[in-house]
Amino acid sequence: MQDVCRRLRDDGHAAYVVGGALRDIALGRAAAADWDVATAARPERVLALFRRAVPTGLAHGTVTVIAGGRPVEVTTFRGDGAYQDGRHPVAVTFVPDVREDLARRDFTVNAMAGDPLTGELVDPFDGAKDLAARILRAVGDPDARFSEDGLRPMRAARFAATLEFDVEPATRAALGRHRDVFRMVSRERVRDELSKLLLAPRPSVGLRLLHESGLLAEFLAPLAQAHGVPQNRFHEFDLLEHTLRTVDGTPPRLPVRLAALLHDLGKLEAAAWNEQKGDRTFVGHERISAAIAEALLRELRYATRECEHVVALVANHGTYYDASWTDAAVRRWIRRVGADRIDDQLGLLAADLAAKGDRPDVPSSLDDARTLGARAAALLAARPALDENALAIDGGTIMTLLGIGPGPRIGEIKRALLELVTDDPSRNTPDDLSRVVRERWGGGRPQDH
Repeated sequence: MQDVCRRLRDDGHAAYVVGGALRDIALGRAAAADWDVATAARPERVLALFRRAVPTGLAHGTVTVIAGGRPVEVTTFRGDGAYQDGRHPVAVTFVPDVREDLARRDFTVNAMAGDPLTGELVDPFDGAKDLAARILRAVGDPDARFSEDGLRPMRAARFAATLEFDVEPATRAALGRHRDVFRMVSRERVRDELSKLLLAPRPSVGLRLLHESGLLAEFLAPLAQAHGVPQNRFHEFDLLEHTLRTVDGTPPRLPVRLAALLHDLGKLEAAAWNEQKGDRTFVGHERISAAIAEALLRELRYATRECEHVVALVANHGTYYDASWTDAAVRRWIRRVGADRIDDQLGLLAADLAAKGDRPDVPSSLDDARTLGARAAALLAARPALDENALAIDGGTIMTLLGIGPGPRIGEIKRALLELVTDDPSRNTPDDLSRVVRERWGGGRPQDH
């Protein structure tokens, strides 16, 4: 990055580090992998100066330079024209002064420019002061900034959570006033902001801002509807508050945090009053939640594999373990969850239980979750058969033993054998399973073709 600025300076062009990397360095945080440089040089000159340069956004003055094996986005100082798609200016105008470039940016903490060669800081909007006070403030008029780019209010929520900043009152008040512009933003852009927000130390900070502003209802309507929805005597908090606490309590891995965000949305549909218990019930909400989660994730354009992972976590989150579970029951739970998802499932389970509340009359059963995890780890160490491919005999052997050809019966037999070895893993041997096949399905002896 310094070499890029030095080359530009040596060619007679002002060059500054801008954006998130500069902000994070000022905060004493590790800088982002990607660097942004703003310069007075026109993009065609940047392309001529650097051997490894790609014209990634010439219409907006951006060239990506590879320096030291890392990408550096080099953008010409510019002013933005009118915004018509809620995200991008129709045209840009190249300007001579970095201060004019900084004036178009979203928040004061992102509207600083640093010269890595001299140490000069250009800070026309007191971003350093806001950094020190841990305040997020729009550059200039917040309504103007949010009406230009519909994603900026969501970025405010994300920065509030990831930087752990307060949003100053005028900026906060303007977050929800331009939802018509927010609706113009692509689902992919919303997805990317949501994913970054969910990896914050406490995602609930940003999620609350989105709810209070009305933006949450624009892309996660069922979650917004959870506000004020009562649960039952096992929960201290309403459905939305419980969900936000669950998200905060999960490990910072995107699939498990997405699952936490969506795990209880089926309660809106499944809620019923049980006269006998004198309480609300949510029978089957896991299945409904999984269907809602899949629809929302697809709408936000999450990858198929990620969707499948999250939906499985949601579908299996209603585990109520107790000491009566046999080893076979734990092995069945492992099969249902999937060995590769156990850590995420247990992370979601522990957070879900903890988010029930702190009142003495609200049991959390966290010890049960820990016990289930320990038992699952011990049983997995013994390498049990978790699917039909791990059986000691295959479909070809079954066909030979019974003298039959391929067909659905083979699958039925393999499923029955898997249940058998789940109950007793010691029986997963060729001799024992062959004997079972002959006795149960072949009349007790091998059959001829």
